[in-house]
Amino acid sequence: MVPPQFGDTTVLDTPEEWLGRPVDQIVSYRYSLVRGNSRSSVEEAREPGRLLSSLQELAMAARPVDTELKLTKAPRRILTLSEDTQPYGPSGPLDGFRIDNPSVDRRVQTAYYDRDLDATGAVDDLYRKGVLVTRIQKAFSLGMFGVGPRRKIVPTRWSITAVDSSISLGLIEKMKHRPSIDEYRVYSFGVYDNQYVAMLLPEPWRFEWIEAWFPNTTWNQFTTQPYMIGDYEEYFGRTKYARVGGCYYSTRLAVAEALERERRQAAAIVLRETYPGFIMPLGVWNVRESIRELMKKPFERHETFRGAVDSALSKLVIAKSKWMRESVLISRELSQTKISAF
Repeated sequence: MVPPQFGDTTVLDTPEEWLGRPVDQIVSYRYSLVRGNSRSSVEEAREPGRLLSSLQELAMAARPVDTELKLTKAPRRILTLSEDTQPYGPSGPLDGFRIDNPSVDRRVQTAYYDRDLDATGAVDDLYRKGVLVTRIQKAFSLGMFGVGPRRKIVPTRWSITAVDSSISLGLIEKMKHRPSIDEYRVYSFGVYDNQYVAMLLPEPWRFEWIEAWFPNTTWNQFTTQPYMIGDYEEYFGRTKYARVGGCYYSTRLAVAEALERERRQAAAIVLRETYPGFIMPLGVWNVRESIRELMKKPFERHETFRGAVDSALSKLVIAKSKWMRESVLISRELSQTKISAF
């Protein structure tokens, strides 16, 4: 993707800097980027050709690089929207692609040239070194990580979830060796006509994410009631892909990061309501950055789960009874007595 302008264009493709900016500004960022399309085998990552090598060089660049894009015909002036990825602007068949010599980010370069390091190790190492999650995802998508003979190009949607999942799993494994928080907590935050609420419980790690799309929103165009969907995991994690999609893993990552900062452990329940003012999907980055911001907000302290859940659900529009029916962890906490109570 190439912008038709010079100077520092970093913000156009850095979702970590977008939260809170007007939606039309974010759309403008993306619509200004022209995309060139070219088919390639997923196996090409093992021995990259000229085009893929240039793209991988671009992914290793520490700063924006002067780039020349030549298309076989005028790009289609459309905006592609997805709940998983950020919007994409005009696109057309690629004829030629050239970049100036980039200033290389040594962290990414080292992972790329280590053909004995598996992809999980590369992702976790780059995250520890402070590389932005979205930069890691781009490099992952281009088949830049993994043991040499097994490297593959990966669809963007898969790379986003794979990186969010891998990093969060690493953080969770460390978290499990730490003491739990010592109170019930309630966090809340609203942005882009979405309301987010999180509850942290002073218990071993468990996690649940539920989202509710109101009528006349992107994923609920034909009903008159909010559409609710969620999934959860116990202490030892899950073996199947979460039915709620990539937002599950981006939320899990943001919560795990917050607990890592405290060197603590907790069970987490995170809820989202999306209202009709949320006019278009912006991508998983929106949820990841929103939950990151949520977990930095001052929180309410409660002595009991019942007090915490009453406060949390009072910040949402949907009735408490519906959340209880949808949430495995809330209904379990309210209906089961723990052995520690005796």
